[in-house]
Amino acid sequence: MAQPLNKETLASMLVTAEEQMEKKDYYNALEWYEKAYDESKDRTLNVPIAELSYMLRDYRKATRAYGSLLKRDKKNEYGELRFEYGRSLKMNGQPKEAIAEFDKYLATATDPIRKILAEAEKKGAEYAMAAQDDVKDLSISNAGKKVNTKNSEYQPFLGVDGKTMYYSSLASDEIILLDEKNNDYHAKVYTSTAGDKGWGEGTALGENINRPGYHSSNVRLSPNGKKMYYCQQLLDGNTLKESKIYVSMDKGGTWSAGKELTGINIEGTLSKSPAEGELFGKKVLFFASTRDGGEGGWDLYYATEKGDGVYGDPVNLGPRINTVGDEIDAFYRDGMLYFSSTGHPTIGGFDVFKSEWNGVKWGDVENMGKGYNSPADDLGFMLDQEGYRGLLASNRIAQGARSVKSKTCCDDIYNISLRKIEVDLVAVAMDSLDKQPLSGVTMELFELVDGKESKVDRKTNGSGNDFPFEIELDKAYKIVASAENYENKTLEFNTVGVMDNKTFNEMLTLKPLPKTITITSETPFVLENILYDFNKSDIRPDAEPSLEFIYEIMIENPSMKIELSSNTDARGSDAANQSLSQRRAESARRWLLAKDDGAIKRFRITAKGNGEKVPQTVTEKVAARYGFLNTGDVLTEAFINEIEGEENQEIAHQLNRRTEFQIIDGPKSIIIEETRLIQLGNKKIDEEVKESPDKQSMPKTKTQETPKKKR
Repeated sequence: MAQPLNKETLASMLVTAEEQMEKKDYYNALEWYEKAYDESKDRTLNVPIAELSYMLRDYRKATRAYGSLLKRDKKNEYGELRFEYGRSLKMNGQPKEAIAEFDKYLATATDPIRKILAEAEKKGAEYAMAAQDDVKDLSISNAGKKVNTKNSEYQPFLGVDGKTMYYSSLASDEIILLDEKNNDYHAKVYTSTAGDKGWGEGTALGENINRPGYHSSNVRLSPNGKKMYYCQQLLDGNTLKESKIYVSMDKGGTWSAGKELTGINIEGTLSKSPAEGELFGKKVLFFASTRDGGEGGWDLYYATEKGDGVYGDPVNLGPRINTVGDEIDAFYRDGMLYFSSTGHPTIGGFDVFKSEWNGVKWGDVENMGKGYNSPADDLGFMLDQEGYRGLLASNRIAQGARSVKSKTCCDDIYNISLRKIEVDLVAVAMDSLDKQPLSGVTMELFELVDGKESKVDRKTNGSGNDFPFEIELDKAYKIVASAENYENKTLEFNTVGVMDNKTFNEMLTLKPLPKTITITSETPFVLENILYDFNKSDIRPDAEPSLEFIYEIMIENPSMKIELSSNTDARGSDAANQSLSQRRAESARRWLLAKDDGAIKRFRITAKGNGEKVPQTVTEKVAARYGFLNTGDVLTEAFINEIEGEENQEIAHQLNRRTEFQIIDGPKSIIIEETRLIQLGNKKIDEEVKESPDKQSMPKTKTQETPKKKR
């Protein structure tokens, strides 16, 4: 049958395809090669189909074309293409199959550079299989149709306010034809403002930035938002043939005309991906370049700013950062350099990596992992000043992504959101003895860095007890609690490795400082525990700790002389009470003189019995213990008889039955810790009244009142 007159011949199809290739109209060229293949089934046409699909980032079509070609390549005629086949498989999300192809390629490869790249690609595929599917607390979402078109968007960047995005876009949902009829096909720098429903419609900047006839892209702002770095570029088809870095200044909300940077742009070389940073204490500009002397492909450099758009000689970041592949899209934040690379082992094509600057050199390069990276290309990564929000551009297959051709042909902008892990500190101050909350405590928080401490905050509580502090992740801290009459308490902790919200609840128990009591020569010191059996003067075992206390302070103060006196209550005759008190005082003195083979001499102790003549005067401490007494009350017999309740009267009588000592020579005063008195085993006087065997009742008769008892 005769062919239709309007049907193209195979020869005409191939001619048309080659014509489109010369024009660098690769989409149309690919379409005509595919038509020619459908017509002829010539498997050699899989070579341009595979290569064009690979170039246009249609990984599915590329894997089919390469696979069909290489499956029948028994003589390894196309063995060199296994490298691209392996990459296509990896970027199509088939790392296992990619590893097999890289092994086949490496078995016969001769190009040393491609062998290095193939080894890295294989490691990347192995990493893709082993890496966790998601980075914890990371959310990545498409920036939406008001920003993303079906063509590509590039290098997004957040303004200082966090609500303005700068980016580059072709701003078209159609395949862009490069012909005389289309003079405005160039990428421009746009801004978009975030609203309640996401990013708004993009607005192109003026011709001060978007110079007619050039692609404007690679936009980056300085940390203070006062400078905007960007590139002006010319393309030959999809090939970049000219790229220079410019800077524009913020003039009160309007960007000045771009100024070409001096010292960075060199004729005959390409420079792009500008990003401001700091090295060796000086402001620098990071950028990517293809200039001679690098490690291969695009390398990252830095140049020190001299002022007014002038920079010093560029310095290559070296082989730890740069590879024989491509390193582009630098972003620097707080000592960390982020960049995209094809030379380090990647999950897909371009992956985002990071390396930390320690002040002298760069640390190990680390892949940011799945989520940040995909089987496709991931570019233009950046984070805001807090580090919890950011942006990147990617041609990944994801919800909301749109492309003018294949699902992976074109880059969209994606929002990055990290859940902010919040840590705080709530410190509590407690008494170490009774475990009760303390008021009047000052709490100081210090950050510890390399053995040195710097104060972060200081708080003093009133009636409350909790001390809330704001702290940060991955830091070491020290808390110091102090309060009057307490020893300082120190506690150290750190927030390193915290992976979720956490409140550090720290309890600091403060130990009371030893309380002291001053014993002077002017005031007798009461020892309430020297008790005696009824109408006896023998020293009981429970009196010995009090006498031991007197003995110790006399040994500690060898020049001290004391008067040891005993008192009774007012019941019984004056003479009997006087005699009993004197005997008790003498008995106490004998105990002291007999201890340790007479270490204390008799002349140092005067024994004196006061009988009932010296009633006790109530002290503040005693008044606090017994609510029916007031400070300054003198416990005379008449006063005691007016007290309500027999038990309370008995307590008052017991207060009069006391032994005292007073310094009469030597030091005028001595200071002792109150804990030494606590160790005497003092009991409350009301307990003593109930338990003392000296409290005995005389039988009553009808004609005789109960006689007064001697104490």
